[in-house]
Amino acid sequence: MKIEVIRDLFTEEETLGKLFIDGEFFCYTLEDAIRPQKIKHKTAIPKGCYEVVYVPSPKYGRLMPRLLNVPNFEGILIHGGNTNRDSSGCILVAFKRDTNRFVIWSSASDAINKRIAKAVGKVFIEIVENKTGYNNV
Repeated sequence: MKIEVIRDLFTEEETLGKLFIDGEFFCYTLEDAIRPQKIKHKTAIPKGCYEVVYVPSPKYGRLMPRLLNVPNFEGILIHGGNTNRDSSGCILVAFKRDTNRFVIWSSASDAINKRIAKAVGKVFIEIVENKTGYNNV
């Protein structure tokens, strides 16, 4: 399974994007701001491709998708939330977003968990900046 997050809206505090699974739009994302220097719990992870594993999360008490080998970050999960304050570097997922207030809602966490749990073989997520043609989703 290939997950792609295309970051498309940016402020000094947050980053909004769109998440695609195997090339099909799935949901919206919200992350912390992209910064030249990491600030703990306030910085988005670097662009790149990371393996995703489905493992127990002590914090949430259930299985969660976790990104592996993110440079200078640890414990990066994909989960629900509404604002960048819910992120701490993680990728938040939801079915709706408000681009005026930079918030997301209607969590897609359970839905993406089911897709990742059913995946055959390894799962990878690629984080990229906006691409032409993805603005209309």
